[in-house]
Amino acid sequence: MANRTDPAAKSIRGTNPQNLVEKILRSKIYQNTYWKEQCFGLTAETLVDKAMEIDHLGGTFGGNRKPTPFMCLVMKMLQIQPEKEIVVEFIKNEDYKYVRVLGAFYLRLTGTDTDVYQYLEPLYNDYRKLRQKLPDGNFALTHMDEVIDELLTKDHSCDIALPRIKKRWTLESLGTLEPRRSALEDDFEEEEEKDEDDQIMDDVDNGAHEKDYYRGRSPNRERDRDRKRDSHRYRDRDYDRERGRGRDRERDRDRDRDRDRERDRYRLRDEKEYGRERDRDREREGREWERRDRDRGRRRSYSRSRSRSRDRKGRDGGDRRKRHARSSASPRRHGDGMDNGSTRDEPKKKKEKKEMKDDGTDHPDPEIAEANRLRASLGLKPLKV
Repeated sequence: MANRTDPAAKSIRGTNPQNLVEKILRSKIYQNTYWKEQCFGLTAETLVDKAMEIDHLGGTFGGNRKPTPFMCLVMKMLQIQPEKEIVVEFIKNEDYKYVRVLGAFYLRLTGTDTDVYQYLEPLYNDYRKLRQKLPDGNFALTHMDEVIDELLTKDHSCDIALPRIKKRWTLESLGTLEPRRSALEDDFEEEEEKDEDDQIMDDVDNGAHEKDYYRGRSPNRERDRDRKRDSHRYRDRDYDRERGRGRDRERDRDRDRDRDRERDRYRLRDEKEYGRERDRDREREGREWERRDRDRGRRRSYSRSRSRSRDRKGRDGGDRRKRHARSSASPRRHGDGMDNGSTRDEPKKKKEKKEMKDDGTDHPDPEIAEANRLRASLGLKPLKV
């Protein structure tokens, strides 16, 4: 219950205010003796007394990284979430410098961008010394303006990651923040006026009343006054120059990012087109190979069927010749005996067998026999191998 956020507290940047502190540091604060003894039951009114007692600032220190009382009070402010008027009074307090630092640190964590610049930039004119506890446990000397500059320009302070805020020139371009005016400009203008009055009085004492106007308008004097004014305002010029450089840098960064995105888009498109063309070429090659295989099979089947038809025609022609030879043979006479007829037919049979053997179709090699059949159908001589 003692570590729970106030139920009436509002969420900061979409989350619990205590979540602005990292979980490890938050658990170390909850286990710290100062938190348990001194921060228990504090309210927005009693918190001021504890803030007046601290004498240094810092995050964690030592080997086991103990939190400082300053960090425990920051955590307590995140837990109870005091009103904005109370935090502003902390910042405007000039008697207790650590109370001012505590309010500025809390406003940097929870305030809007406009409030941060509006209330923290005037603290640049506070040059009081502060004690800061280092991570090794030793103390170092720093100043109020250095701490404020760290809060406005750095990403980490006192071992806490600061929320990101917009740049000042961005807010000025949007019209939510007025251009910063140095607190020293009024002093410089007063000094210039004082110098001019002294010069006029000297001229009056010397009896040169008629030359006051011309001396005040002399080119040399105006040039000296312009130089002095420019030397007094060098900080603002440097700030404007840095702001312009920052804008150019952001513009170049955006341009490079757009160029990289365009290059990646073209590369992906080329890769997709190359992949489509490659798939198309593969499909075309596959169809070409299938067509070649079909043509080769058709030629083979055609050659086989043609050779078979030729063989069939050759056999039919031989049988026809045989039948014709039988039919054209003279009939036997009744007076002739069986022996004579058999003796006449035997030479013919032997001759036919000899012709069939000379064709080469009965060769033991089937390929040579097939070739001899083709040659016989074409009327060529058989192969004798």
